[in-house]
Amino acid sequence: MNKIKKILKRLGPGFVTGAADDDPSGIATYSQTGAQFGYSQLWIALFAIPFMIAIQEMCARIGIVTGRGLAAVIKERFGRTVLFGAVLLLLLANTVNIGADLGAMASSAQLVAGGSFIVWLIGMVIVILALEIFVSYKTYSRYLKYFAMSLFAYVAAAFAVKQDWTHILRALFVPSLQMNKAYFFNLVAILGTTISPYLFFWQASQENEEQVAEGRLAAMDQGKPKAVRGDIKRMRFDTAVGMVFSNVITFFIIATTASTLGRAGIMNVSTATEAAAALRPLAGPFTSIIFAFGVIGVGLLAVPVLAGSASYAVAETLGWRSGLYRKLRDAHGFYGIITIATLVGILINFMGIPPFRLLYYAAALNGVIAPVLMVLILLIAGNKLVMGRHVNGKLAKIFGWFATAAMFAASAALFLIH
Repeated sequence: MNKIKKILKRLGPGFVTGAADDDPSGIATYSQTGAQFGYSQLWIALFAIPFMIAIQEMCARIGIVTGRGLAAVIKERFGRTVLFGAVLLLLLANTVNIGADLGAMASSAQLVAGGSFIVWLIGMVIVILALEIFVSYKTYSRYLKYFAMSLFAYVAAAFAVKQDWTHILRALFVPSLQMNKAYFFNLVAILGTTISPYLFFWQASQENEEQVAEGRLAAMDQGKPKAVRGDIKRMRFDTAVGMVFSNVITFFIIATTASTLGRAGIMNVSTATEAAAALRPLAGPFTSIIFAFGVIGVGLLAVPVLAGSASYAVAETLGWRSGLYRKLRDAHGFYGIITIATLVGILINFMGIPPFRLLYYAAALNGVIAPVLMVLILLIAGNKLVMGRHVNGKLAKIFGWFATAAMFAASAALFLIH
């Protein structure tokens, strides 16, 4: 138990970012992947790991070295016009994700415990906003790490059903492509919900939150901290663990739904909750219940990350004070964006649009937006004027540019293939 506590103490923004990547929208996308394509896209969970680590490490390093959030650095280097378009799309995609995530959480709670969907929905929002606005960053960040543990529900679910492990290992290590629009749309959606823009902004800002909490930075966007080798080393370990953890969970969700929903011929999943309900007759009540609990637990982690990343980006774009370490009275605009994005998210559940369609298209939109932002991140992280001696190394450049090119290629294929 003490060893686990020591490991958790070493983990911070990188681990939370990786766990938040498997939010209910990610769960829904991965569930759809397993249902529609079986094991054939499992290879993405393995091959995405070095690319995720490279990009998120750059975002974190930018935050540590500059003492500023990603939006603030982009504005300084490339101007407001470039930033405005990116932040507007980020805010739109995040708000849709927040709404669909909240709906999935409320439906999951209803599936497990009964009661009213609206009551659960409002209750979830009150709890999340109260934690994010009124609890100190130091305490809040610790809770986020423990919420991430709920993702192990999907590991348990995978071993609770019969799996063809020979087939799984082949699909994991041998990539396969199908030259049709449905396959590439799903590929872009997986990449968009895995290497996602909101994670870029969140982790860069969270590294600053950590430095403020530890007293090495007086305030976010005020002064440049002295980045030491120990900070970078700690961040790299944290980020690597977070990204590996994220993709391990992705692997188990796809494997579970492929061996149950896919094998049963259930090709479409409207929500993550529907996936949980569909698992009940195929794999027993235990699997469906832990699947639903996973949605709730990771939703409590992911919704604050989605709202927070949008608020960091907007506040930095407009020059407002930002930071979860600040009190409400000191950062009205920052907490106002968090509140508005979350409340607008509630309304999405009453628009009559199937939530998974929204999530699926939002994931694909993220897949198109992400490589554009990745170019900016690579240019910043490789600029000696900004990063000093902490510029990108050769390996970071290779993985970063390869990931960017791969995502551009997947997006282009989506529009070119009929």
